[in-house]
Amino acid sequence: MTPAATDPADVLVRPVRFRDLDFLHAIAQAKDTAGGNDPDRQLEQMRRWFGPLKVLRWFPNPAQHALCISVAEQDDRAVGAIHVAPFNKQSSTWRVERVCVSPDANLGDVGSVLLRHCLETIWEARTWVLEVDVSDQQELGLYRRNGFQPLAQLTYWAIASEPLAQIAQNQPRLPNLLPAGNADAQLLYQLDTVSMPPLLRQVFDRHIDDFRTNILQAISRRVRQWFGNVEFVRGYVFEPQRKAAIGYFQLALCRDGSHAHAADLTVHPAYTWLYPELIAQMAQVAQTAPPQSLQLVSADYQPEREAYFEQLAAERIAHALLMSRSVWHKLREAKPAPALDRLQLSGMLQGLQPRRTPIPSRLPWLRTAFAQRLLGGSSRMQGSCQDGNDRVEPATNHPCNRPPSS
Repeated sequence: MTPAATDPADVLVRPVRFRDLDFLHAIAQAKDTAGGNDPDRQLEQMRRWFGPLKVLRWFPNPAQHALCISVAEQDDRAVGAIHVAPFNKQSSTWRVERVCVSPDANLGDVGSVLLRHCLETIWEARTWVLEVDVSDQQELGLYRRNGFQPLAQLTYWAIASEPLAQIAQNQPRLPNLLPAGNADAQLLYQLDTVSMPPLLRQVFDRHIDDFRTNILQAISRRVRQWFGNVEFVRGYVFEPQRKAAIGYFQLALCRDGSHAHAADLTVHPAYTWLYPELIAQMAQVAQTAPPQSLQLVSADYQPEREAYFEQLAAERIAHALLMSRSVWHKLREAKPAPALDRLQLSGMLQGLQPRRTPIPSRLPWLRTAFAQRLLGGSSRMQGSCQDGNDRVEPATNHPCNRPPSS
């Protein structure tokens, strides 16, 4: 049964509160029933760190936008929520993580109110990106209705633990495999730039700082490693002749076996032969953790990667559509204060206006200053003549010294 239409004027959007976590858990479970994703782990972490994350939103820090969640409320009842986060460190591109609406509310109306609230209030965002399941026609219609356009098609793959153990038996031929650090940010930025189409590069708007890890991010990773049983392993392949990075991977290992391992893989388009070598390297690292599947992602502009995953008999677990839209914020003209509007300034200043039109004339102060300077120069000349007892004879032949004629 389709929910009734919702009047956007009746929906109030506010920041998330601690009492909303149960509502978020309920609608997240209802949404992820078909997909098989378990939201309990993320919401449990949010419940544990809700107080500190709420305080960190008030001043600039790497975790300032970790709890950027807005809730839609109608008749004092929560009917939807949206979670957004910056996509890059410059916060020029933001990502819509999730839009959830209660089953008895209209997704198109409540979802549009939530999206428009984020588009209008987050002024630093110039571009928005999101991922949506291609089989979810309602969400696709919601995002298209709000101006999002397709950018790329993504496919999520899973390599089971048994094939992964067989791949780990192959010895990777990577003589220039180096650990990735902050000193390699320039190389990783160049690799990321060349590995994607120009349109994606413009939308993502990544810079060198996006590939550096500051102190707070390093501490956050340590905390996740201790409490979340997640270990991060990073490495890249260096080409000495070109003095460039041609391959990079980041592996998130699950140490307690509660969920699958996840990997982020970037390969230079001219060195696609690195796919078997990097997969073998990650498979060997994954053998140090409990046996779990390895999840990776490929895009439609990476046919060599998809062909290699099909050769490995990897399972396609999800298909997503990457969408984006730009935002242009209008500068609103500031209206004058109401008190100044009521003042009749023209009537008050009427008595200060001149009675007649001024007539331009010579400047009297300039003529006075010139006369004083001339008299001062002649007095100094007379004083110097009296001190030297010299007599200055006037020149009778000068036109100024001639006696006036009768």
